[in-house]
Amino acid sequence: MKTHRAIAALLGLALSLLGAQAQAAEIRVLASTAVKTVLDELGPQFEKATGNKLTFTIAPAAVLKSQIDQGASFDVAILTAPLTDGLAGEGKIDTARTAIAHAGIGVAIHKGAPKPDIGTTEAFKRALLNAKSVGYTAAGASGVYLKTLFEKLGIADELKPRLKLLAGGAGAAAANGEVEIGLTQISEILPYADAELVGPLPADIQSYTYFSAGVSAASKDADAAKAFVKFLAAPAALPVIKAKGMEPG
Repeated sequence: MKTHRAIAALLGLALSLLGAQAQAAEIRVLASTAVKTVLDELGPQFEKATGNKLTFTIAPAAVLKSQIDQGASFDVAILTAPLTDGLAGEGKIDTARTAIAHAGIGVAIHKGAPKPDIGTTEAFKRALLNAKSVGYTAAGASGVYLKTLFEKLGIADELKPRLKLLAGGAGAAAANGEVEIGLTQISEILPYADAELVGPLPADIQSYTYFSAGVSAASKDADAAKAFVKFLAAPAALPVIKAKGMEPG
């Protein structure tokens, strides 16, 4: 029932936003992989209510930032907060960024495999060192953090023979059996039916990645782009964000 009310509220918001537009627009969105499942659900709702068309390019935030630096055309960028801050400072997006969601790192295994104990930092260390293979994506924000975490925990050298730097997502790698343990943001684990979330990293070593949205300074449909960002940040979107393994703001 709550989900139905949230959807109805979102549609109502979208309809109110539509009233300010003269005609439908095509909104080009560059978005981090971590928010893909949120956009998969909220995007079609916005399109249906407003008649606007959304075109998504999904990739690690750092990859998208590089594309923007090389001149990629877009209307909305949903990237890690430091990257959107940087884009605003460079004048490439509106200085008024909007916080969308944040995500913690989780541990993934193939569905049905024995669950390792990760309840404490020491248990997490043992789980990694006992695994035959541990995978993560080096290009993502979580990958940068994990590399420093392994060093901080004093297991970087011992873990090195087991580590697999993945071109794709760690959730997918755990799902298809490519790695015994996958480490990535929780929102990138839940979409895979054959992957199982063991749980988040222990609280004392957890790291959260914050994602914010900004409208391109060169957008020809800035009003429509702003309406989409407002739609994503509306209170009624919170149940969707939480259901996808993220937290609002």
